[in-house]
Amino acid sequence: MAGSSRKRRGARIRAYTYTGGRTRSRHPLMVQTLISTTNPADEPPQNLMPESQSIIVLCRETRSVAEISAALRIPLGVTQVLLGDLADRELVYIHPTVTGFSPSSDQVLRRALRGLERLFQ
Repeated sequence: MAGSSRKRRGARIRAYTYTGGRTRSRHPLMVQTLISTTNPADEPPQNLMPESQSIIVLCRETRSVAEISAALRIPLGVTQVLLGDLADRELVYIHPTVTGFSPSSDQVLRRALRGLERLFQ
């Protein structure tokens, strides 16, 4: 029991260090919001945290916030904060989120569902 509590506390501490204690992104990011790199040919800047570098590499192909979170095994809130920071530095592009009922919204929802399924595998 004590080991389990210690593991959860360690996970919270790591998440805090990723975001500097911030819990929200300055950008409206939903689980289905699509993200891509602004220049897929560029290598990630070396002065970024490894997690942010991994996000840039993953987003050479457009991915949802949920997919990124699942692939890196980082909590969704932390992923959103890191993505917001990368967007502020113009290293990733946040695609406008589709709302309503259109063929493209079905595609967005399918991608979000796949990302969520990966989170809980």
